[in-house]
Amino acid sequence: MKTIHSDVIQFRGSHYDFGYMQGERIKDSITVRNRENQWKVRKPRFSISIEETKTAIRRFAPGIWDELLGLQEALEWPMERVLKEFGGYRVDYVKSGCSIVTGKDYLIRNYDYHPKTYEGRYTFYQPSDKGYAIIGPSQRVTGRMDGMNEHGLSLGYNFMHRKNPGDGFICCMIGRLILESCKDVTEAVDMLKEIPHRHSFSYVVYDRSGETYIVETSPRGVATRQAKACTNHFEMMTDENRNHLVDSKRRLSIIKETGDQDAHSAFRLMNDTGKGVFSDLYGSWAGTIHTSAYFPKEMKAWFALGGDREPVIFDFAEWLKGKDVELEKLTGKVDTDIPFVHMDEGADWFKN
Repeated sequence: MKTIHSDVIQFRGSHYDFGYMQGERIKDSITVRNRENQWKVRKPRFSISIEETKTAIRRFAPGIWDELLGLQEALEWPMERVLKEFGGYRVDYVKSGCSIVTGKDYLIRNYDYHPKTYEGRYTFYQPSDKGYAIIGPSQRVTGRMDGMNEHGLSLGYNFMHRKNPGDGFICCMIGRLILESCKDVTEAVDMLKEIPHRHSFSYVVYDRSGETYIVETSPRGVATRQAKACTNHFEMMTDENRNHLVDSKRRLSIIKETGDQDAHSAFRLMNDTGKGVFSDLYGSWAGTIHTSAYFPKEMKAWFALGGDREPVIFDFAEWLKGKDVELEKLTGKVDTDIPFVHMDEGADWFKN
């Protein structure tokens, strides 16, 4: 078993200042060193247009562009490098897992991915200039892999495939754009229809109304349905599905067969290692690294690193009123020896 951690990052202020603060934190970090080595092996399959990326980001959430400018100032990097790492537009993404369930005032998701990609940052951000406050773990600094905003809109996403990519945003930046700019599921669904999608993902959005929408997206189309559980296959745009869906359908069947549950029971279904949803396939890019839960009416968030854990509970409503969280670090254990990009030297692709 490997002990892992996530840093708790809290910030109130402008997007530019938020970017600058984050740049200062990561400038000489092990994450940046590992990412430099990763790029030596995994050559980019995309090109960067600064103006095109700027236009695309500012159309949906202009504050995020200011955040990128702050990152650039602190890191003293060319903007092309900042956008390659953190811009979230025209960037490649590889296979992963993930399972999501919603119920009475909760959205719970398992984030299943590869340790060499996990940045270990749990963020609270309340902008003073534009956009909505967000709680949740970050990915590639500016993106959000799941989260909830100040209006209670909650979001998670599930990977489908990366064949035939298009020009557009990757999943974690899309998560950030939605939470930054949308008040409810209606606005979120509308934006997901407008956003250009790089790859094929399902986005699950949930709010205080208790309505859950699953938005199936690809570079070739978008379809919307309502359901309370989602794993890694489309149910409407079936032509987009991968060939190997056995594990995805197995996890979905377990969640559906369990039926409606209270939040604690649903969290245990997702986080307990012996119940069939939690995954230990870390070497196959599909091991569960964290379990998140969001409660739009209570404005609370639960979070656990690794399996068989009781969640840490954050009161987002109190934080929005100015009460900082005392925790500086979250810890957990996962059953893998694979290095994590934010913790371990050698978390690159020179070795599997």
